[in-house]
Amino acid sequence: MTALDVGGIRDVAAAAFAWLSAHREDFALGEDALTADGQVDATWKPLGELAQTCASVRAHSPPWDPLHACAADLLRFAWQQTGRGELFRHLQRLEPFATYPLEVYSVFASAGLRHPGYEAAAATTARTRGWRLTEQDPTRRLGVLKAERRSGIHRPEQDDPTLRRTWLGGLPEPWTFERSSGYALTHVVFHLTDWGRDPEGVPADLAAYLAHWLPPWLDTCLDAGMWDLGCELLVVASSLPDPPDPATLQDAWTRIARAQLDSGALPQQAAFQEDAAADTEPGFLHCYHSTLMAAFAAAQTVTCLSREAEGVPG
Repeated sequence: MTALDVGGIRDVAAAAFAWLSAHREDFALGEDALTADGQVDATWKPLGELAQTCASVRAHSPPWDPLHACAADLLRFAWQQTGRGELFRHLQRLEPFATYPLEVYSVFASAGLRHPGYEAAAATTARTRGWRLTEQDPTRRLGVLKAERRSGIHRPEQDDPTLRRTWLGGLPEPWTFERSSGYALTHVVFHLTDWGRDPEGVPADLAAYLAHWLPPWLDTCLDAGMWDLGCELLVVASSLPDPPDPATLQDAWTRIARAQLDSGALPQQAAFQEDAAADTEPGFLHCYHSTLMAAFAAAQTVTCLSREAEGVPG
């Protein structure tokens, strides 16, 4: 790809980060974040996803890169929203067997932001049979195991048996791909690669399977205007040992760039754009995740292309 093409992908990331920065208060934790009936999907989930995207982009970009600075600033904001980790200890007391606090906390821990008191409390709970026997689907279980390790909790359970029970790990017939399996497979790859940090974390048979089938799945999703899932697949594409060919990436990023609004927001899917006026931005909950994924995927793609140009493996 040419430098101009890479510049265009960087523009998508920069615009997305500009929107995220402008809307940081929408990610702030409200008073309901610690209530028994609080809406986790509207409080901790957006904040955790903001933290994950920013931690990943910060890790993948050099300090002099403006994207690095923006990601680092938003990561600090997210950490401050948690009381620098203290709110996780409160959550531990309220919901000792809930996994989402550890999953969110582990994002910060992976970035070097830690709260020893919470980690000690979480480790105590993790030693119970009740915690180990919590029923989870395989993709979620894989994520919890990774969250434990990020947070200093180690157990003998291995990833591979869990991985092979996931949709992707079973190497299913490619024509069975659909929206739900698409999101499942992207998260399996996120967990295996530590969100793009370790391309070699994908087993060889899965990497070969994805190298063959990811391009047509990506094309199908973008044809359907599924911008959110399309960006997640682009993160996967740039996290593999052998990313797709430049033409596939160029076509995908051209379509994502066209779908991105002037504000930098990216709607979850084309239907939201069709149902609203051309200059109307979808509500926060209908575009925050897809905008995060656009920022992450663009930054990850630029990193991948830079490494290829320099001849650096992975």
